[in-house]
Amino acid sequence: MRSNKNTIDKKERERILSLYKELLRSTSAFRLSNDARLIRKALNVMVDEEKQLSRNNAGELYLIESLEVALILAKEIGLGRTAVVCALLYQPVLQKEITEEEVKQNFDDQVANITSGMVKVAELYAKNTSIRNENFRKLMLTFAQDIRVVLIILADRLRLMRNLNLYSIDDQQRISGEVGYLYAPMAHRLGLYAVKSEMEDLVMKYTNREMYTFIAKKLNETKRARDQYIYSFIKPLKKELEELGLKFEIKGRTKTIHSIWNKIKNQDTEFEQVFDLFAIRVILDSKPKNEKAECWQVYSVVTDKYQPNPSRMRDWISVPKSNGYESLHTTVLGPENKWVEVQIRTERMNEVAEKGLAAHWKYKGIKGEKGMDEWLSNVREILENPELNAIDFIEDFKLDLYDEEVFVFTPKGDLRRLRKGATVLDFAFEIHSEVGKKCVGAKIGNKNVPIKHVLKNGDHVSIMTSNNQEPKKDWLNIVVTSKAKTKLKQALREMQYKEAEIGREMLIRRLKNWKFELNDQMLNQLVKFFGFKSNHDFMRSIAMEQLDLVRIKDFLEKDQAKEQEDERERSAENFVPTEEELPDDDVLMIDRNLTNVDYKLAKCCNPIFGDDIFGFVAASGGIRIHRHTCPNAYDLKTKFGYRVVRAEWTTGNDNMYQATLKIIGNDDIGIVTNISHVIAKEPKVKIRSLSIDSNEGTFEGTLTVFVDKLESLNLLVKKVKNVKGVHSVSRIGTS
Repeated sequence: MRSNKNTIDKKERERILSLYKELLRSTSAFRLSNDARLIRKALNVMVDEEKQLSRNNAGELYLIESLEVALILAKEIGLGRTAVVCALLYQPVLQKEITEEEVKQNFDDQVANITSGMVKVAELYAKNTSIRNENFRKLMLTFAQDIRVVLIILADRLRLMRNLNLYSIDDQQRISGEVGYLYAPMAHRLGLYAVKSEMEDLVMKYTNREMYTFIAKKLNETKRARDQYIYSFIKPLKKELEELGLKFEIKGRTKTIHSIWNKIKNQDTEFEQVFDLFAIRVILDSKPKNEKAECWQVYSVVTDKYQPNPSRMRDWISVPKSNGYESLHTTVLGPENKWVEVQIRTERMNEVAEKGLAAHWKYKGIKGEKGMDEWLSNVREILENPELNAIDFIEDFKLDLYDEEVFVFTPKGDLRRLRKGATVLDFAFEIHSEVGKKCVGAKIGNKNVPIKHVLKNGDHVSIMTSNNQEPKKDWLNIVVTSKAKTKLKQALREMQYKEAEIGREMLIRRLKNWKFELNDQMLNQLVKFFGFKSNHDFMRSIAMEQLDLVRIKDFLEKDQAKEQEDERERSAENFVPTEEELPDDDVLMIDRNLTNVDYKLAKCCNPIFGDDIFGFVAASGGIRIHRHTCPNAYDLKTKFGYRVVRAEWTTGNDNMYQATLKIIGNDDIGIVTNISHVIAKEPKVKIRSLSIDSNEGTFEGTLTVFVDKLESLNLLVKKVKNVKGVHSVSRIGTS
């Protein structure tokens, strides 16, 4: 490979050589005699003349970037030479250093097709299509004629996350949002646990750095005690397993920072109260015919030694997960009466668990990439039959190019091509979504057939419709084409939306009679109190008369009585500016002089002067100001990024802002008085309310105050923490 000493420094040259050697070592297990030549040929495309000077936005050489992506594919995902070659060719084609036609001439058809798919995905990015847009996801996956396109994209995103510190803060937020919302779930769905876990941790590092650093520090501080506990847990098991003559490796594995954070959030607890920070993993070196028997042998040893929790036993060996995951899981009561998760699997199962279904070909006795076709077939089956409600784009991921086709005709003789197995209902949606929604059957020849009738080659189909017909949820079990599924889901959502709107109108009318006015805060309270997942579901339940409106009235009257009792001199609302157009500036500057923009401080997170904030254009008009750490921030940024507005505070803002703190401590006599005294001494803090719940010697309080700025609130938090008996003080409305 050539290099230009004037533009490529010594460190970069050494990095290129190191990556190249490692790539050859990593691919040696499945390379054919011609593969090394193909890999070198792909590399030569990148280093021809002075084309190696091309760099990405972060200043990295594209050659280094491509080698790192290829190495992830070979070493961490377990793909073969085709994917490796495509990873090396992708950037040269994108940078116009080689044409797609030249790729086709110099490499095989698979390489050409995959490279073409990668370029089409890149073209979507070039058009500034939002990753959060439903159309983007479906277009991107439609372009994925070969599933390896998706895997190369995942490898590229993982490499990008590993180097995200080289990018601007805005790019870090944008890219992290994309990876967290789309690529990490995609990796999980394909069984790429190691890739998914690292992505989630890196996303958290850049989107919630404070908590990421906190948990990482805590894990480091407790490492010695954790290692000692793992040693004491493993020691007796190891002895018994050796006596049985089993070949195995047993170790403790600390859970990811992201998974620990999820436990802290879901269990509403402190780090110190999360006991299952690690899992014990037993990995057996078993012959294929002995795998199940030896796994159950280990299970017997573990549960004989330690008391198992029957409700936490999971058998994914007898019935593996749809993404290929196989393992035995149990939770047992270990030393010091601590619950410990134990995972039992073989080396084969472990590699599949870490690398996903890409590892399957290695164990099927098929060398080279012939086994890849079988693996691709398995992946297609997974993507077409996902569990539960995995990300919508995966549910609609149909690789129709792999399926046989059926040709049918309209009454006018127009030819329509559908996937084999398509029904009358598929054909109706193929004609038009309105025809599909009103379809009641069809005529094929002179015979009437139902909507679920499977079409055959050469059928002349005339769709019958009725204005009284409406789409039904069970139709999703009848249609098989991506287009029909997408249109049908859209129609069902529209019906649900109309039902929700009817429910909203019913609620507003009834509230008016009760002398109440519906607002966001009230709606959020109602949704939470009655246990609905969303405002949409809440409104639909009213329209369908599943929720008695009298119950809503009772709740509001009790809540109003409580509000009146807790009311203080001031209100959280200072002013509402007039509704005009946004300023031309890219950043919305928030201060008391801003009178030309209708904005409000979001009640879900109650921003304070000094918080890092952003604006969000509300569907009802105006802008809501949220904190970057708001519980809703992630969804708003990822799903509705086009409605996010940059915002900053200006100096000279003398408003008072509402903040709510959660206080946990010992239920000691006088502790509430002591807390009140601390607040009273703060000149820039005014108390609004303080409510206390006591339970078995512990109190949990909710303190609402008005402060002038974040600095004053932080000072208050620090002083309240110093009150004797207080364990923790945290701000409510933080993700």
